[in-house]
Amino acid sequence: MSVKVVKFGGSSLADANQIKKAAEIIKADPERRFVVPSAPGKRFPEDVKVTDMLYTCYEKASLRQNFDKDFEKIKQRYQEIISGLGMQFSLEKEFAEIQEQLATSGREYAASRGEFLNGKIIAEYLGFTFIDAAEVIVFDDEGMMLRKETRAKLRERLKGIHAAVIPGFYGKSLSGVVRTFSRGGSDVTGSLVARALHASVYENWTDVSGVLVADPRVVENPVVIPVITYKELRELSYMGFSVLHEDAIFPVRTVGIPINIRNTNKPEDAGTLIIADNDAEETSLRTITGIAGKKGFYAINMEKAMMNSEVGFVRDVLNVFADMGILVEHMPSGIDTLSIIADAEAIRGKEEQLLSALRKAVNPDVLELEPDIALLAVVGRGMRKTRGTAARIFASLAHARINVKMIDQGSSELNVIVGVNGHDLHQAIRCIYDAFVSSTLV
Repeated sequence: MSVKVVKFGGSSLADANQIKKAAEIIKADPERRFVVPSAPGKRFPEDVKVTDMLYTCYEKASLRQNFDKDFEKIKQRYQEIISGLGMQFSLEKEFAEIQEQLATSGREYAASRGEFLNGKIIAEYLGFTFIDAAEVIVFDDEGMMLRKETRAKLRERLKGIHAAVIPGFYGKSLSGVVRTFSRGGSDVTGSLVARALHASVYENWTDVSGVLVADPRVVENPVVIPVITYKELRELSYMGFSVLHEDAIFPVRTVGIPINIRNTNKPEDAGTLIIADNDAEETSLRTITGIAGKKGFYAINMEKAMMNSEVGFVRDVLNVFADMGILVEHMPSGIDTLSIIADAEAIRGKEEQLLSALRKAVNPDVLELEPDIALLAVVGRGMRKTRGTAARIFASLAHARINVKMIDQGSSELNVIVGVNGHDLHQAIRCIYDAFVSSTLV
């Protein structure tokens, strides 16, 4: 029988009712045998996540302040879950151990206990084996996860196990210290478990019905992307799509395991399937897959007569940025013109120093720094086979009287990046969405 690894986010496990929903989803498919839970998230907007409650306790404990009342709230939160599930189960031993070690075991240990305790409850409720992530997720002493060692530990520990719960977000270093991934790290744990088991699919259950074509804060009720490739997701993530922890994609991508983003509250929805690039058809239902944008860039524009015949001009420009530790995002050029798009925060406070260094390095005829640039990415594997895509993009922007500052298209024809004024970004996203998506829904 093939295996599915299912990861549930904090909002999907915020209380007993949510855990019941998750359990029903797991039991509905006998292939869903390995579960990676997050710590309980917010039950309502003003609520506090358990992880944040644990951080508060740790801060007080490290300052030798009394944190009994704060820790009691955590205990009550878990007891409400246990009671709501109708279980006769006690975590008193675990609570006592955590409370004792909180001040001495470090901030990451404190943060990890939310997943640890939730995993204990869910394993008991499902009748699955509980496997402490500290046994199988290996970090070095600097906090970097060791992929080879982790893979070996997981395969050995999971051998012969029919069904298990492995808490997300944390592991243990070679010297025995609990370490955590950055926020969202439960996604990484799920991906590692899926790879170790050669799972048929890695299901990531959250509170949305998949990846949306555009940001719902910008476009009203954007549609869900049914299928997206890893490459497309990477392009969109660069522009701010916050779907999965970046490190969660790599382990499953390398072995071709698809990821399915699903909604715990609407399990009937198919969600979004993230697949290997070579498994995707050349065409898709729509020309574009997604639209994303990000503000906060500078454009450094320069002109110089006969630039194209000056050997090493671009090299000398890039050396200036490298020497100042500034990452170059894009570099559109003409015969005698060159623009560098870079993160405004990396340049702020160094503007005059940068311009002076560029004048000294390449002596341009014209050199200016243009602030408040936003980048907009239009991404889609369907663009390769669709004529006139760029024309439609720029026609929609022109119709809305949006001035285009920069154009950049990758050689893969997978994306078109457009630079616009920061105040035009949201309108630009809406225009392109209307041109490529809304028009197909009529």
